[in-house]
Amino acid sequence: MLLSIGPGLFCIGYTIGTGSVTSMSKAGAEYGTQLLWVLAFSCFFSWVLMESYGRYAIVTGETAIHSFKTKFKYGKFFAVVVMIGLTMGQWCCLSGLVGLSSAALYESLRLVMPTLTENGYLPILIIAAILLLTMYVILWVGTYSIFEKVLVFFVTILGLSFAVSMFIVLPPPGQIVRGLIPSIPDVEGANLMIAAFVGTTMAAPTFVVRPLLLKGKGWTMANYKDQQKDSMLAGLLMFTISGSVMLCAAGALHADGKVIANVLDMANSLRPVAGRFAVALFLVGTLSAGLSSMLPIMMVLPLLIADYNKGNLVTRSTMFRSLTAVAAVIGLTVPVLGANPIAAQVATQVGQVFTLPLVIAGIIFLVNAKPMGQYRAGALLNIGLAAAFVFSLIMSYVAVIGLRDFF
Repeated sequence: MLLSIGPGLFCIGYTIGTGSVTSMSKAGAEYGTQLLWVLAFSCFFSWVLMESYGRYAIVTGETAIHSFKTKFKYGKFFAVVVMIGLTMGQWCCLSGLVGLSSAALYESLRLVMPTLTENGYLPILIIAAILLLTMYVILWVGTYSIFEKVLVFFVTILGLSFAVSMFIVLPPPGQIVRGLIPSIPDVEGANLMIAAFVGTTMAAPTFVVRPLLLKGKGWTMANYKDQQKDSMLAGLLMFTISGSVMLCAAGALHADGKVIANVLDMANSLRPVAGRFAVALFLVGTLSAGLSSMLPIMMVLPLLIADYNKGNLVTRSTMFRSLTAVAAVIGLTVPVLGANPIAAQVATQVGQVFTLPLVIAGIIFLVNAKPMGQYRAGALLNIGLAAAFVFSLIMSYVAVIGLRDFF
């Protein structure tokens, strides 16, 4: 039922996954509500960008990458650069997702088999390989539609659990209001966390694939207002769900001085509502979020190439199967390196920030072009896009500073 409502919900499912839960939980535990303003800005600008890309698709019937290629003076070069940036960012995220998901599975095994060592490098690597092989087989066979619906069910339960838990441990209203005032914590790792916030919430691929989603949904000019409502609903739900995760961690962990050092620490955010079942609920929901995000990430490059050539995505072609295999191999990076899954998940989200300025600049040109006619961007939308562009440049700089400190 949820999947049938509109493309905006697909964007939420694509954007809010293991990376979001990790970033929001860690930020809430370490900084309380101090970074709530970053989430608010990211979700607001996400709405602006979804509206812009959606409007362009509805009015012209064109998709993003193909339009970059054909409408710009150096369109082919611009389109290829955007494709490379999006793919690299998504593949980095995939590696972080696999690292966290395999670590979560290993931690759940340790609950029933206490004799297992605390950090089992080889078992985690084997679990990661099995996960990616399973995802690849699903893509090869083409049965991911039913698989994703099952996972969405568990992710929805996790989201509702965070929402209920938030009201039980809700921080004081004054603290929440102060969190909406821009400020950067003067501690190590704050810049990286801010950039990760933007990377996981204001995700560039979400906007670029939106015209494809609208096209696949069969929406036309008759759905112009539906598209506007869908964009607004997606931005609002994104803020509500991500915000509830952060406020949960702020109320349940930050208030008691607890930090998140490993995967199971995040489950403590759900203890007020789930009690002793918090760990099981968190693991099932987080794994579902991770697995449901792996599928579209592995498909991202074939999807972008199909958009570039203005063709249909053929999931049984040699190119599709080869490129998804490459993505699966790259997904093993974090487990192979044996990196801390929490730190790696946050760090790998940052890569998506650097493509944002290009994606925003591209749509500013497209929604103000002649083919848009009377539906060209007005003053308010252009102000929103200009503000989003400036914000993306600032966040790119913050990301560079954060990565420099991290390494």
